[in-house]
Amino acid sequence: MIILKVLFKINCFFKLLFLKLVYGRKLSYGKKFTFRKHFSLIIDGQNAQVNIGNNVFFNNFCTIAAMDNITIGDNTIFGENVKIYDHNHQFKNASIPIKNQGYSSERIIIGENCWIASNVVILKGVTIGNHSVVGAGNIVYKDVPENSVLLSVQEHILKSSVQ
Repeated sequence: MIILKVLFKINCFFKLLFLKLVYGRKLSYGKKFTFRKHFSLIIDGQNAQVNIGNNVFFNNFCTIAAMDNITIGDNTIFGENVKIYDHNHQFKNASIPIKNQGYSSERIIIGENCWIASNVVILKGVTIGNHSVVGAGNIVYKDVPENSVLLSVQEHILKSSVQ
């Protein structure tokens, strides 16, 4: 088991080095930022920026795709297959193929000490407050208040006493 953990850390180190070489100042991350297999990061846009805090962890098959700005606070953890998109295709003109109509984008902020469970999709313009939990399988398309638990649908936000 220790050998697997060492190999995991080495793989993470080299992938982070590669990502930093590719994206330069568009990517910033804190200490102990780690991820597992098939982590994907795409920063596409002239002023796009991804800022990841300290002690952030992404499980297997997570994706961050930024054309604007994505900020993730310290001590936030992500389950498997989480997708974060700060942009969406525009589709206003039926006579033009969607792929040629460009994108709209808005910043995403994910607070500190959050848990984003498996198979969650976070869409543009969303702020998830500090100390919040987003339950598995949610599509987050509007803000989640601080100290909240988001269950199976966006309208079921439960206030909790998490401090």
